[in-house]
Amino acid sequence: MEEENSMENISEEHENQNENKKEDNRPEYKKKRVIIPSITAIIFLISGIFYSIHSIYYKSTDNAFIEGHIITVAPRVQGPVLKLYIEDNMEVKKGDLLLEIDSSDYKTKLKETKAKLEEEKAKLVSSQNEVTKSLSDLDFAKADYNRYLKMYQKGISSKHDYDESLNKLTIAQSNNNAALANYNEIKAAIKRLEAQLEQDELNLSYTKIYACQNGLITNRTVEEGNYIQIAQPLFAIVPKEMWVVANFKETQIANMQKGQSVTIKIDTYPGKKFIGEVDSIQRSTGSKQSLFPPENAVGSYVKIVQRVPVKIIFKEDISKYNIVPGMSVVPEVKVK
Repeated sequence: MEEENSMENISEEHENQNENKKEDNRPEYKKKRVIIPSITAIIFLISGIFYSIHSIYYKSTDNAFIEGHIITVAPRVQGPVLKLYIEDNMEVKKGDLLLEIDSSDYKTKLKETKAKLEEEKAKLVSSQNEVTKSLSDLDFAKADYNRYLKMYQKGISSKHDYDESLNKLTIAQSNNNAALANYNEIKAAIKRLEAQLEQDELNLSYTKIYACQNGLITNRTVEEGNYIQIAQPLFAIVPKEMWVVANFKETQIANMQKGQSVTIKIDTYPGKKFIGEVDSIQRSTGSKQSLFPPENAVGSYVKIVQRVPVKIIFKEDISKYNIVPGMSVVPEVKVK
């Protein structure tokens, strides 16, 4: 019985194979086997032609990012923060007061410098009087010496009187030189104190930090009451002006020029195409501007396609969109 069942199964398989062969030989099936691959090949061919033509007229890259000015704010004087007038991501305008440092020490220093300056000016008046007196004494000593010199030459005056007049002239000349030196020294001290006074006034003004541009506060690391040091980064101001820096391959920029139109796709807004324009092309590759530029004159040189940064500006208002520095974009430049 088992042998008979196996024989029946084998015969059924042969019959099915024969039926499939008959179906494969049908004209309809043969047409499908020819038409479907042909259509597929035509689609690929058209797509290839379209892509080739498109790549001639348009150049794009995904190595592109939003850039903007990031202004780091740091103090020019040190001290505890007395008042803080900003919050995270707060919008500020140029001239707004952002932070105030305790100015007590700087006011005291300014008063001290003013007092020293007034003291030196008083000394200058006294010194000027001494110079005037010393000049008068010098003129009298010169006249007295010349009189005794003539008398001595004629034999009318004694040698003792002549020597005494010469000694008085020498002393008067020395006193005048000392008075002039003291006068000039006081004048120099006054100039130093005036410069110090100007610096103290600047230091006092530096205790108040104002916004240098319109923008948004970011990266705030300071709190009210913190003791801050000179040049310590406190926060940054990011203006609303943004642009794109696209790192194109060196093989893509042959026909790229300033003023060419650009279509910009931002990952944050996948359904939106922004209109831009090529602003400038950097006159060096990105690797050449790095901290450690490549040493090409070595035995292990491997050629790598370089990237050239291209600045692209927006030609439409983007203030209503949340576009910030660092976002990824895909620009497409029409080069022909």
